[in-house]
Amino acid sequence: MSDFKIVEKLQKIDEDIQRNQLNYHAKRVLVSKEFTFDAAHHLHDYEGKCKNLHGHTYRVVLALSGYTDERGLMIDFGDIKAIWKEKIEIHLDHRYLNETLPPMNTTAENIVVWIYEKLAAALLDVQRNNGARVEFIRLYETPTSYAEARREWMEVE
Repeated sequence: MSDFKIVEKLQKIDEDIQRNQLNYHAKRVLVSKEFTFDAAHHLHDYEGKCKNLHGHTYRVVLALSGYTDERGLMIDFGDIKAIWKEKIEIHLDHRYLNETLPPMNTTAENIVVWIYEKLAAALLDVQRNNGARVEFIRLYETPTSYAEARREWMEVE
């Protein structure tokens, strides 16, 4: 015996559920989206393997918080993807980071702050902002090594 049941009637807006019921709460929530990109770089003023040109498959976690709108959405995941693709990834994916980023040593620690700043600036342009803000960015340089920038650190210093 299974509890599996085929839906007999799909719920309809304004008939089975009212629009004022779509937003369940008025709490701040966090949404997150992950991306990967491949890039080459080398480090300056560093003695070790990373002083030579090399590459990584980076993984980045973007975490945003805000309040939900009347539909119960804080930000559409598609909007996060569009910001990533149009404002950030174009400078990173399949690029030589020492050339495409502002003058800096291309450490994970420097890159994660640059990504944070780009995302925070892009959020100001989002039409339905709902108090959206960057909570943290986590940048994995390898599967086991990452750097992180958090809102409370970025806004205080």
